[in-house]
Amino acid sequence: MQKRAVVTVVGKDQVGIIARVTGVLANYNMNIHDISQTILQDYFTMMMIVDISDQGRLEELLEEFERVEKEMSLSISIQLEDVFKAMHRI
Repeated sequence: MQKRAVVTVVGKDQVGIIARVTGVLANYNMNIHDISQTILQDYFTMMMIVDISDQGRLEELLEEFERVEKEMSLSISIQLEDVFKAMHRI
């Protein structure tokens, strides 16, 4: 069964953000179903819908995202799609 999650990335714009974040997802064989990014003045924002069917390695993925957050001064979050939808329902 396919499970999806929403990944959000926010931080000061700099070279390599997309490469680093999507590289982590590729290392964990997580396919990106949709992606959107923009720069608001100097701040980079990106939102992705990713396949997380292989949840056995989710803890490792979160640790890798924490390393990227510290190295690039970013905020990265990942939420199950169902939880994200419930939180943002009007």
